[in-house]
Amino acid sequence: MYESTGITGSSSLRRVDLETGTVLQTHLLPADVFGEGLTLFDDRLIQLTWTSEIAFVYDRASFELVDQFTYTGSGWGLTDGAHRLIMSNGTSYLTFRDPQDFDTIRQIQVRDGLNPISSLNELEFIHGEILANVYQTDLIARIRPDSGQVIAWIDLTGLLPPERQRAEVLNGIAFDEATGRLFVTGKFWPTLFEIELVDCPPLPLFSDDFASGNTRGWSWSLEAGMPARTTESTETVASSP
Repeated sequence: MYESTGITGSSSLRRVDLETGTVLQTHLLPADVFGEGLTLFDDRLIQLTWTSEIAFVYDRASFELVDQFTYTGSGWGLTDGAHRLIMSNGTSYLTFRDPQDFDTIRQIQVRDGLNPISSLNELEFIHGEILANVYQTDLIARIRPDSGQVIAWIDLTGLLPPERQRAEVLNGIAFDEATGRLFVTGKFWPTLFEIELVDCPPLPLFSDDFASGNTRGWSWSLEAGMPARTTESTETVASSP
C-alpha cells in the first residue's frame, strides 16, 4: 500500500506492508510542503500538496521525482478513473484532469438531490463510482462521475473507539481492484480497517445540509482490523504487487 502523509515539517510518501503496517520505503517532502492526495497511474505516483499548488510525480518503484505539475488553489483528494485524474479542493466541486499534463478537462458539482455537498476530501474511484469523504465527518458519499449526484452514503460512525483521543478525522480510503478489498483509516488513527459494505434501508441521519429524501443509506460491517499502528495518512492507495 502507498500512503501520502500530511503534517507540517514531516510530510512524506510511503510504501507500507499491508499486513503488518511496516513502513518499507519513505520519501520526505520539503519541510514547507504539506502532503495531500495520492493516486497511482501508469506506474507513476501522483501526490498533491495542500497549499503549495504543486503535484509531485514519482516513479512507483524508486520514488524518484520524475515530474511535477502546478494548479491553482488547494489540493485535497486525488484519484483516477476512466483514464482521468479526479481532484477535490475542499469545496463541493470535483475537477477532472488530464494525467499527462494536469490540465483541467471538466468539473462537476456534487449534490445530494438539490443540496451541494461541500468539504469533499479523500477520494477513491471504485466500479465506476467516486467515493468521497466529507471532511470532519464519518460519512463517505458514493457519487456518479457524469452528473455529480450522490447515489448513496456510507456511514462509518463508531468505527474508531472514542477513547482514541489523539486520532483525528477519517480521511483515508483505499481499494485493491485485484482482490476487491476496501480499506479506510484516518489522521493519526492507530488502525487501518478493512470493511465490507452492506446495503440497508434509508437512514434518518442526514440533515437538510446533506441529503434530500431520496438518498439511500449504507452501513458498514467490520471485516477485519489490521495490526495497530499510528498513521498520519491523508490519502492511501491500495494496489496489487
